[in-house]
Amino acid sequence: MIASLTGRLAFKAPSHMTLDVHGVGYEVLIPLSTFYALPELNETTSVSIHTHVREDAIQLFGFLTLLEKEAFILLTGISGIGPKLALSVLSSLSVADLMSAVRAGDVEKLATVPGVGKKTAARIALEIKDKIGRLAPGAVSEPTPSSEPLNQLQEDALSALVNLGYKPAEVKQALKRVAAAPASTSTLQEVIREVLKDLAKG
Repeated sequence: MIASLTGRLAFKAPSHMTLDVHGVGYEVLIPLSTFYALPELNETTSVSIHTHVREDAIQLFGFLTLLEKEAFILLTGISGIGPKLALSVLSSLSVADLMSAVRAGDVEKLATVPGVGKKTAARIALEIKDKIGRLAPGAVSEPTPSSEPLNQLQEDALSALVNLGYKPAEVKQALKRVAAAPASTSTLQEVIREVLKDLAKG
C-alpha cells in the first residue's frame, strides 16, 4: 500500500493532481481543501495517501494533512459512503465543521453536501459520533492568492462545484449573487466558500 508520496507537482485541478515521483506520474484524487493548499506547479510537495483497491482499479486519494486523511478513513467506514462521496464531504465542509456537525447531530448541515441526503447525513452523525473525538483540530495551509481576474475565478469555481455534483444553473446564479456582494472574493478559495454558503441557504 502507498501511504505517502513526495514529488514534483506536475498538474493540479480542483478534483485531482498529478505528482511526478522520479519520472513516474501518480494521479491522486483530492478534496478542495487540499487543492487550495497546493504549491505552484513544478514545486515539490508531499501528500498523505489512502490507497483504495477495487477489482478493476487502484485509486490514490491524497491529503496535505493527516487530519483530513483520518476524517476520510472515518467517513469511508460508514455503510453506503464510498471514497468519492467522502471527498465530497471534505470538499464541502472543513474537518472542524464536520466534527462540529457530527457532535451536534446537525443533519441539516451534513445534508448540504452534494450526494448526501438526510438519511445518509443522519447515518454519518450516528456512526462516527463516538469516533470523531480522535480527530484533533489542525490547521490547513492557506492557498496562495490568485492573480487571475474574477471572471476566470468564476469559471474555475463553476467547474469545481459542478464536479462536486452541484447543478450548473444553480452555481451560476450563486456566483452572480456572490460577485454582487461586498465580501472579498479575490481567490478561488474565497469564491467557492462564498458560493457554498449561498447554496446552503437554499
